[in-house]
Amino acid sequence: MGAKSLAFSFFKNLVRNSDKLLGYKTQTRVSLLSRFCGTSLAGKMEKVYLRNASDTKELDIVFRFVNENLKINREFNFRRQMNEPIDAILARIQSNIIGRLAKSCKKAKIKPPSEINVKLLSDNFDGKLNELTFGDLVVTQDISNLKLQVLDTVYDLVFNPPWISSLKLPSCMLAGFVIYPTNVQIQFGERQFSKGVWSKAKKPTDDDWEACGEGFQYLVTPEDIGYHLKFAVTPGNAQGMTGPVVEKITNSAVQESPGPCPFQDRHRHTTNSLSDPNEIRVVSYNLLADLYASSDYAGSTLFSYCPAKYLQKDYRKPLFINEIIGYNSDILCLQEVDQRIFDFDLKEILEQPPYNYHGIIAPKGKCAEGVAIFFRNSRFDLLDSQILHLGSNIPVLPVFESLWNKIKVNAQLAERICERSTTLQTCLLRIKGTDNYVLVANTHLYFHPDADHIRLLQIGFSMLFVEQTISKAIKDFNISSPKNIGLIFCGDFNSVPECGIYKLMTEQLAEKTLEDWRSNAEQAVSNVELSQPFKMGSAYGAPEYTHYTTLFSGCLDYVFYQNDRFELLKVVPLPTEEELKANTAIPSAVFPSDHVALVADLKFKTDS
Repeated sequence: MGAKSLAFSFFKNLVRNSDKLLGYKTQTRVSLLSRFCGTSLAGKMEKVYLRNASDTKELDIVFRFVNENLKINREFNFRRQMNEPIDAILARIQSNIIGRLAKSCKKAKIKPPSEINVKLLSDNFDGKLNELTFGDLVVTQDISNLKLQVLDTVYDLVFNPPWISSLKLPSCMLAGFVIYPTNVQIQFGERQFSKGVWSKAKKPTDDDWEACGEGFQYLVTPEDIGYHLKFAVTPGNAQGMTGPVVEKITNSAVQESPGPCPFQDRHRHTTNSLSDPNEIRVVSYNLLADLYASSDYAGSTLFSYCPAKYLQKDYRKPLFINEIIGYNSDILCLQEVDQRIFDFDLKEILEQPPYNYHGIIAPKGKCAEGVAIFFRNSRFDLLDSQILHLGSNIPVLPVFESLWNKIKVNAQLAERICERSTTLQTCLLRIKGTDNYVLVANTHLYFHPDADHIRLLQIGFSMLFVEQTISKAIKDFNISSPKNIGLIFCGDFNSVPECGIYKLMTEQLAEKTLEDWRSNAEQAVSNVELSQPFKMGSAYGAPEYTHYTTLFSGCLDYVFYQNDRFELLKVVPLPTEEELKANTAIPSAVFPSDHVALVADLKFKTDS
């Protein structure tokens, strides 16, 4: 599609000073995240939590100090060192508590205590605890026998409890759509042993919250409109140990649904997953990367017809996440996948029950987006995964040598194709319960309007790599017959059916006379003819639209499948042109991308 080339840079958080309270940077990162607030802990706060990951010497100490008489109710966070003398750590705790009490007592106009004791207590240790380090104590005795005394409050010490170190909730919640926490990071515990509870209230400050769901995902209902949601999670581990409850409240209230989305009508064709082991539902979908959708160029030119709020990733994410899960697919081939959305959204929901996919992303060089494949663990075993950055590998891989030698004589052509960040991703899967295998290939080819020759060469190199990969797989995995392995090749090929890519894939030949070779006069390709050995079909044939904007509309996306290995059972009907242009073009309030998803049901031919 249009020019999607933007500079993108990452900014890293500053490393926190280990000699300071964690308050500022930590609490900024997990804003509105409350610990020790669950009802199960509200009345019994006498615990101090110590955490030390095995790969670090840092010691995190967290406890809440509550004293009604002194008008203080505050969580204290410290980061110290495991090899630091305990008396130095206690002195630091004492110093900070004195400082906080001075402020709270001054505000309450009461006199602070003349002496504030902070010390370790133990009935089972005769030596001087303060001369040791916590590193010594972990080795020599059970820390659970120790107590921390702060004034009159005595705390039990809990070492390395299950712990929520990060948790975020979405900023956009739509009635009728599934929501989920993102960036959930659990230390010393596992998600499957942790418990999540959802509740709602009209205001974030309300005391009474109505429980409305359990688990790490929640289907927002129309009855939730206007309510804020709270997610409370109790982290746990396999040993039955639980850590402190963490709560997070949404900043905004639940909104109304945008209205009927065309993908919801498409879901009528995919209400159930396929049950036959040899049947496979495949989805190919360009999600529209956020670094393109949120750019100034996108708002002013590419998608000027689309209100800015519908281009925001926080609005689009619930739409494409819910669209994807509603297709009940076995294999997902995605393009323009932002790395952060892959890490914190797609994996967050797709790799968890009840979906249980496994996802692999292939970034496009230094770009913050790439292509990704997800497959159901219940259906497939992953035997091999390859990520090939075409540009840098074209001059060096032996399998490319013959074709490379034909084009490298044109210096401009050679430079242009080798500078591209185009990536080919492959996954070799064994279909469980059968003797059959699938090689899934996924790509997103170069976009430029004058680059038909580049794209045709890119697919030519890709098919050489695929052919080699299948030949190697047959040998490496002792596949009994070539008939037991089939190819599915999905992607955004940025090429209409009239161009050479469609011809090469469906007719196995791209002649040297094709117009594609001369799409750029200075880089014209001479005396090159491409062929590939696989009998391929296009699941949707050549539809009129898979991409629809005011600048360009046409068919750019395909699910190519090896038609002597697979039978095409059905495809899910595409949205009509009336639906695509209902809001001028897409994306829109009901379409999260400028592309539409392709959904095809295939069946491995057992008598081929």
